[in-house]
Amino acid sequence: MRWNRYRQLEPRGPARWYDRPSLEVARRCPFSPAAANEDLLADERFDGTDRDPRLGATNGCFVGHVAEPGFRANGSSGGLVSWVAAELLRTGQVDAVAHVAPTEPESGGFFAYGLSRSVEELFAGAKSRYHPVELSGILRAIRETPGRYAIVGIPCFIKAVHLARREEPLLAERITHTLGLFCGHMKSARFVESFAWQLDAPMAQVRAVDYRAKDEGRPANWYRAQLTLADGSQRAEDWWQLADGDWGAGFFQSEACNWCDDVVAETADIAFGDAWVQPYSSDGRGTNVVVTRSRAMLAILEAGIAEGRLALAAVSADFVADTQAAGFRHRREGLAYRLGWRSTRRKPVGPLKRVAPGGTMLPLRRKLVYRTRAAIARWSHRLAFAAHRFDRPGLYLHPARTALTLYGGLAWGHGRIGALAERWLGPSKR
Repeated sequence: MRWNRYRQLEPRGPARWYDRPSLEVARRCPFSPAAANEDLLADERFDGTDRDPRLGATNGCFVGHVAEPGFRANGSSGGLVSWVAAELLRTGQVDAVAHVAPTEPESGGFFAYGLSRSVEELFAGAKSRYHPVELSGILRAIRETPGRYAIVGIPCFIKAVHLARREEPLLAERITHTLGLFCGHMKSARFVESFAWQLDAPMAQVRAVDYRAKDEGRPANWYRAQLTLADGSQRAEDWWQLADGDWGAGFFQSEACNWCDDVVAETADIAFGDAWVQPYSSDGRGTNVVVTRSRAMLAILEAGIAEGRLALAAVSADFVADTQAAGFRHRREGLAYRLGWRSTRRKPVGPLKRVAPGGTMLPLRRKLVYRTRAAIARWSHRLAFAAHRFDRPGLYLHPARTALTLYGGLAWGHGRIGALAERWLGPSKR
């Protein structure tokens, strides 16, 4: 995996290898037509579970946070990811946990996969990381060192792990647990450079980035970006003040994310998200929603609840889906529409999706929202590259602000554009 000019990680190989990949490579790629899809992988791994059309296999759904001191305050949300990982280490079910943690910027990015063997090491890697990373180094380490491992990752990463386990018995033996993270989409590393431009911070001086600086006195969904510079000073700004601060608008989104239909890491033994519904989204301390799929993971949560270490309440699959409503619209309704318009230009490529092409009957406003997101995702990479190359941030920031105004009017009904959209296209529905 190598960085491209848009600060995304992409695979490199011999000349034209991508046009004619080996079957082994094709079976390992989570976006390949030759790879097993999420339903098949889940059927192989989970038995005796219910199947929900949005969440996949489930045997338990919960909302809440960690009551045991330290975990909730140290995480972006309710602390459940770190707690479950720590519990696997404490009980000896795994020898190490592979997860994303900060690294030296000189390595090419600000974060990378590493192995934690203690709670202290886990805490160093807590919080949300909307940054490109890759798995090759950590899989190499697992191959080289005997033991039992858990891996934390977003949906396509967990799927890739299971596809690798299918091909390599050694990985199947050593990777015993998978912890999934709900995902909206992945950003390029250029997102950090955009923060730097807008916070008047020289990129060469940026040493650390916090995408969601936590403040218990503010609602959890009031994201705040924070950069730490070489001299120890910090620059911070609320996302809604940024030119690209609306997550749903799709700035710096990976193209692969437009063709993904897994929101909740359906192949993971357990998956975690934020409770983006009231009253939880207003609680600055953070709250998780959790979906369990393996009996072992359900047992861990039930024991934690019984011991008073977890403050969790059982909820329905509908409740969990509601917390991710925008993500499901984008990857069900929106994906059907994107598959339909893609096929009018050229034959669709990529995996055989579990969503059929469609969307022709969608209201015009919804179509424009999806078209605008796709355009923002595509052009933000190119404009930011030009801004970086010529050292002129305005080449990106000015068009980004204009695009965000247009998107805000279509999706949210903001401003003059929103008023016109309400009049001619009907009410908004993000």
